[in-house]
Amino acid sequence: MTLSLAKFKEFCKNRTVRIVAVCIAALLLLFAAYKVFAGGGSSKKSGYVMSEREERLHVLLCGIEGVKDVKAMVTEEDGSPVGVVIVFEGEDGFLTRMRLTDVAAAALNIDRRAVVVYPADS
Repeated sequence: MTLSLAKFKEFCKNRTVRIVAVCIAALLLLFAAYKVFAGGGSSKKSGYVMSEREERLHVLLCGIEGVKDVKAMVTEEDGSPVGVVIVFEGEDGFLTRMRLTDVAAAALNIDRRAVVVYPADS
């Protein structure tokens, strides 16, 4: 079962073996590059961390009919919410935008005019 150096060199002279070895090495390199540069499963794409208020608003807004996913950023002044930006995925229509605006304004106890709603890029 031992493979001598001479037999190994003879085996590596085969062109098909060299091509397969190069392909395997390239795939391993691509996989490593993906893990390093593309995050490789990291769910956070940016360094922004949602506050507890934003997380609670996210859960609330995701329950609205026609909304698949939502991101909300609450602006605060002296610890009180003064505005919110909402970016949502799902059915884009007047009713969906109105529901998002009403729920966010009521949940944060702010004026409806302080809530802006945008559909996400598809």
